[in-house]
Amino acid sequence: MAETDKDDLISIIGEDEKIEELPKTLPLMPVRDIVIFTDMLLPLFVGREKSVRAVEEAVVKSGFLFLATQKDPGIENPKADEIYSFGTIGRILRVLKLPDGRVKTLVQGIARAKIIKYVRKRSLYRVQVEIVKEKPAGKISIEVEALMRNVRENSIKIMTLRGEMTGEVGTILEDIKDPGKLADLVASNLRLKIDESQILLEILDSVKRLKKVNDFLSREVELSAMQAKIQSNVKDEISKNQRDYFLREQVRAINKELGEQDERTEEIAEYEKKIKRAKMSKDAEKEATKQLKRMGQMHPESAESSVIRTYLDWLVEMPWNKSTKDIIDIKHAKKVLDRDHYALNKVKERILEYLSVRKLNPKMKGPILCFVGPPGVGKTSLGQAIAKALKRKFIRISLGGIRDEAEIRGHRRTYIGALPGRILQGLKQCRTNNPIFMMDEIDKLGSDFRGDPSSALLEALDPEQNFEFSDHYLNLPFDLSKVMFILTANLTDTIPSALLDRMEVISLSGYSEDEKKVIAEMHLIPRQIKENGLKRKTVFVSDGALKQIITEYTAEAGVRNLERKIGALCRKTARKIAEGEKGSFKITRNNLHKYLGVPKYMPELDKEGSQVGLSTGLAWTQVGGEVMYIEASLVGGKGELIITGQLGDVMQESARAALSYAKANISSLGIKKNIFENMDMHIHVPAGAIPKDGPSAGIAMATALISTLTDRPVNSDVAMTGEITLRGRVLPIGGLKEKALGALRAGIHTIIIPEKNKKDLAEIPISVKRKIRFIPVGKMDEVLSISMEKRTQKTKRNDSRSRLET
Repeated sequence: MAETDKDDLISIIGEDEKIEELPKTLPLMPVRDIVIFTDMLLPLFVGREKSVRAVEEAVVKSGFLFLATQKDPGIENPKADEIYSFGTIGRILRVLKLPDGRVKTLVQGIARAKIIKYVRKRSLYRVQVEIVKEKPAGKISIEVEALMRNVRENSIKIMTLRGEMTGEVGTILEDIKDPGKLADLVASNLRLKIDESQILLEILDSVKRLKKVNDFLSREVELSAMQAKIQSNVKDEISKNQRDYFLREQVRAINKELGEQDERTEEIAEYEKKIKRAKMSKDAEKEATKQLKRMGQMHPESAESSVIRTYLDWLVEMPWNKSTKDIIDIKHAKKVLDRDHYALNKVKERILEYLSVRKLNPKMKGPILCFVGPPGVGKTSLGQAIAKALKRKFIRISLGGIRDEAEIRGHRRTYIGALPGRILQGLKQCRTNNPIFMMDEIDKLGSDFRGDPSSALLEALDPEQNFEFSDHYLNLPFDLSKVMFILTANLTDTIPSALLDRMEVISLSGYSEDEKKVIAEMHLIPRQIKENGLKRKTVFVSDGALKQIITEYTAEAGVRNLERKIGALCRKTARKIAEGEKGSFKITRNNLHKYLGVPKYMPELDKEGSQVGLSTGLAWTQVGGEVMYIEASLVGGKGELIITGQLGDVMQESARAALSYAKANISSLGIKKNIFENMDMHIHVPAGAIPKDGPSAGIAMATALISTLTDRPVNSDVAMTGEITLRGRVLPIGGLKEKALGALRAGIHTIIIPEKNKKDLAEIPISVKRKIRFIPVGKMDEVLSISMEKRTQKTKRNDSRSRLET
């Protein structure tokens, strides 16, 4: 150590009553996370540049430096106002320079002191300090002695709870007789906050400092006791689980020796039997065995064990090799179809053809049939009839509104509450792998951010690849080739082309009035009588009343609303019987309004008389064929075409083509030459709230327009369907049977059809052909000659008088 001048020294009385001389000015080393007390001996790792310089200067000069705690330990280079002014003078006992530039020093606290002023701040902190003398304890009273004993005992308790108690610690605590030194020793070993330790450092009265230390000790004893209790509880819980596990294993070993089994072993053995009975595929059995082994190694109450148990339940309950034996009797099947459904001959023939092939080739792949038609024509009930004929199980699911792909393919097992898709759920429910599986509303599937269900159906409905259909939940191939899928839709426009390509579409057009009458007599009336608790002899519906219900109370392609009306008759009859009336109830045309009220539909009144600019077209909709009236009129203008009535692009193009045809054939049609220069043509389709589109109204628009331009009325008893070209050719259309039935419901008995649609007349029932006259045409000239009437002089005078009055 370097020597210093005598005048630059201050004195302190040491423990051995000798005077040690200390410099008045000392290098300052800020410390963080700790407050250094007197007689405290601790190693310090010094890494900050200013602190390293302070240590080096202290070593070179006097061997002493001033240690003060910084207020915020997170500050790397604290300023003077960020360091406590009250600290401890420390003696450097040992210094070691480390390879990384840091310094390791051993320091001992000598005396309390406080900063008077900062002498230097740039390269290092050098401060002028003043020794702070403690207030001596004097004679130790009984109260102080008791306080010291309490501090010693609490210190021993804390160290015992922490597991740090040794015999040497107890001896050191007993040897200290000075209250101040005891307080400093205990405070330096307590895990106090910086501000709490600084408060103790600045208390100069040794007895008061010891009391403050005792307060902190009492709080620390409670905290340490609570911490020890928490740790003990955790250890006890772990020990209990370990003990339970070992006891369980011992019980299992004892049961094994005795030839008995515990519940866990019985459960695993039961699963092993179920796996063998399920007759799974090799891959499925391998996966099931693997998962069962995993479950056996887990705690039975763990969450993962529950997930595996659910997965195994699905695996063992799936019908991997369970099939219903087909009893194929073609004659019996025909009887069942005829008994449950009237008409629909084309559909029945296709079903009987499938059964015949199935009888000759039992290994054939199941076809994918798609029944397309309006609501209420019997699409779903046809599937049930097929299941009855084959004596197979029947499953039905509705796909309408499904947007999540997981509904078809299932969820991954990693998700909470995961389940297989609806296809495998249905197979598990019916417990057979060859049911009749009906999927309703295939045309109403949706798609969003959760996937495209229609794409997921491609694999399930493709006969070439559904023999190894993979569900996300099972994650194993399952054979769907034995399933007979039947799909239903109202129309095919919204079905994706890739999905439609895998299906055989069978159209169900609807029923004529005669067919509806027979269906009502054979099926609807007996069913409603039974459902409403009546007897067959109690209610009688006459033929006239039944026909009136069909024509004036319902307007549909199917028979759903017809059954509702019959149900209303039965309910009102049931009420009369419940109120005490007796006898049989006969419903005729005369009293039908008492049961059903005023008729809703009057087709003969909807049909207007022959007028100029009004033609009758035929349209095909989701609910069957309908009559569509088209109006045309001339208004003052510059020869423009006005189209109204919510018409789609196709119908608007048909209107423009009709106008072009009329302009190109002015002379042959007898149209005035200058009429297109002074008048606008307005084409309107009523019922404007309903969007309309389709390539079948071209000739009807052309007829209405030419009728207006030539001032010739159109025969209201004639309806027409077909598309027009610029050269006047009539192009074929679709849905002829539906349109014919719609015309018949509207009371129209003459229909103009395209020449190329003559082949479709074979599909129309004979009863409809008897009531409707079909006139095939190839050119627009033929349409006009058939549909337009010749003007009479009386009609001309009436029209002239109307114009004058207007």
